[in-house]
Amino acid sequence: MAENPGLTRTAIAVIAGGLAVIFDTTIVSVALHDLAADLHVPLGTIQWVSTAYLLALFVTIPVAGWAQTRLGGRRLWLIALSVFLAGSVACAFAWDAASLIGFRVVQGIGGGIMLPLMSTLLMQAAHGRNLGRVMSLVSLPAALGPILGPVIGGLVLGYADWRWLFLINVPLGAVGIACAVLLLPAGEPGRRTRLDGLGLLLLSPGVVSLIYGLSNVSHPGGWSRGDVVVPLIAGLLLVAGFTIHAVRRDDAPLVDVRLFRHRALTSASSLLFLSGASLYGTMLLLPLYWQQVHGTDALGAGLMLVPQGIGTLLSRTLAGRLTDRLGGRWVAMTGFVVIGVALVPFATASASTHQAVLLGALFVQGLGMGAASIPLMSVAFQGLERAEVPHASIITRIAQQVGGSFGVALLAVILQQSLASGSAPDAFDVAFRWAIGFTAVAVLLTAFLPRPAVKVSVPEPTLVAAK
Repeated sequence: MAENPGLTRTAIAVIAGGLAVIFDTTIVSVALHDLAADLHVPLGTIQWVSTAYLLALFVTIPVAGWAQTRLGGRRLWLIALSVFLAGSVACAFAWDAASLIGFRVVQGIGGGIMLPLMSTLLMQAAHGRNLGRVMSLVSLPAALGPILGPVIGGLVLGYADWRWLFLINVPLGAVGIACAVLLLPAGEPGRRTRLDGLGLLLLSPGVVSLIYGLSNVSHPGGWSRGDVVVPLIAGLLLVAGFTIHAVRRDDAPLVDVRLFRHRALTSASSLLFLSGASLYGTMLLLPLYWQQVHGTDALGAGLMLVPQGIGTLLSRTLAGRLTDRLGGRWVAMTGFVVIGVALVPFATASASTHQAVLLGALFVQGLGMGAASIPLMSVAFQGLERAEVPHASIITRIAQQVGGSFGVALLAVILQQSLASGSAPDAFDVAFRWAIGFTAVAVLLTAFLPRPAVKVSVPEPTLVAAK
């Protein structure tokens, strides 16, 4: 990246600011029992500390494209990071469960803008070059968050109370703001543009309804519950209504769904849905597996996931370089094959399976995750103009998160049903076999990814690659 110092500066700024947001999606998960006891509420109520944060993320993600056009990327990043930081401080001083849940919504509003904006700022700074290596930078916080979040949370709870889970965001956020002020370029000035109000009223509630419905599948009653069926149907109708509205709208829809005419974005988004289902689904299964089958505590289960994170970190850079050299198809296919193979030991394990075998499998799975995710995120932006990049960032983020919620919901139900009729090791075997099924379908779909682009010289503002 030495030939593009602007990209390097932008990468440092967005990674420094984005780490806290990514960590916060997982760091609180290990504290729910402590929070319920300290705030004197049932676990079902305190679960909304996590749920409210995630729903707030999804509400604001679709607004990121319009807000960047209106305010400019640098200004929007600083505002969103400041909102997230203010919400973190407020959470640390929450006086009851209701106030904590409300302040988590504030956090989520800031974070929901930042997540797609990270990809947008880096892709625009790259000017269409070295997209694989750019996405390896974008994925760094996402690779670290699910692995280090529970570990950090467990360590904090071991030495301090739950309020420090939010106060540790203060130094991270302060560094992020300083880096943004010093390193992010001024960029294009914001310009007045009309917000697609009807689109916002359709898409944001639609996505939130889908996520909310899927999050309730794991409760008794599963897919037949009213708080599953009604939100899912409402969400599908709202998203379908938004799609019709966006196609018919001539000027600046909230998210330009006409970008799905690009084969690269369509195929990559489909695979991101499946990779989200596999990634988040297995992230649900693995801590529970270590706790219920091998008897580890919450911190121990988090530490058992470290090999997976190391594997992901090690494969990211190589996957980015190979994507730039060979194209995303073969790199992604290889990554999904590796993920599926690495899950086989878990799908055939018993209570006596040596932990060293499983830790080695987790490391290999991490290698596959890095190899699969980097080409998908880079391929998704091929052939897009600079103004289309924010819309693609939103589409890919929604595809991955909805896929993750679907994977978690489905595997949670499968695990519960299997536990009711068999032993814990056998139940987890069944659930992991379904996770392997997700990766098998993804391997087949990688054939639809575009071939490598032919490199030509073009003006900088255009992202050039094969459609």
